[in-house]
Amino acid sequence: MQRTVQLEPRPRGFHLVTDEVLEAVPEIRELGVGIVHVFIRHTSASLTLNENASPDVRRDFETWFSDAVPDGWDEFSHTLEGPDDMPAHIKASLLGPAVSFPLSDGRPALGNLAGDLPVRAP
Repeated sequence: MQRTVQLEPRPRGFHLVTDEVLEAVPEIRELGVGIVHVFIRHTSASLTLNENASPDVRRDFETWFSDAVPDGWDEFSHTLEGPDDMPAHIKASLLGPAVSFPLSDGRPALGNLAGDLPVRAP
């Protein structure tokens, strides 16, 4: 099965999208076991699997990425869309555009990840 899911727009940062994905593909709940593959079709956004127990994790991810790849770095040539454009592409490349995870009893089987799929918005 394949489905296109339109995520709600978000500001820059790490955001949980698990519920949106699962609601857009209700057939997942009917599967006993399987693999879900999620691909984001945006060249400056990315996906990662991580915990949701503390929002500090997402804030710390954003802090690290913003420090590692700062906006407006003078060495960047690609600046047509603003000082944050090239950093967003680099951050997206570091995490990647896709994740896969197993299903068990119609739910993500993510163990200590607490069932959430963070997305990094540009």
